[in-house]
Amino acid sequence: MTPADFVPVNYLPIVIFIAIALVFGGVTLLLGKILRPSRMYTAKLTTYESGSIPFSDARIPFPLRYYLIAMIFVIFDIEAVFLYPWAVVYGDLKLVGLVAMVLFIGVLLVGYFYAWKKGALEWD
Repeated sequence: MTPADFVPVNYLPIVIFIAIALVFGGVTLLLGKILRPSRMYTAKLTTYESGSIPFSDARIPFPLRYYLIAMIFVIFDIEAVFLYPWAVVYGDLKLVGLVAMVLFIGVLLVGYFYAWKKGALEWD
């Protein structure tokens, strides 16, 4: 094998794609800067562009319940995604796949009812 055999010729389309993406991004940003109106005035330079005066500090603490509900939502949302691949190959899995998914959904329901009984889903 010669050193010429190790030339990354197969990477040329990737390099071209990256170059096109960078040029497209740069041209888009440049055109946006040139074409958009830019009339700066005092109200626009405030914290809120609408010109409204902020009436309180933006760094107020959120209740812990908000984060708990958000985490529960994300967990159940991600778990629901596992149902789609199972549904695609359901015909090949036969009874074993059905039992596994029933157990999976059972565990999800136990977790859901546990969170419900503990009051984690109550929004006060």
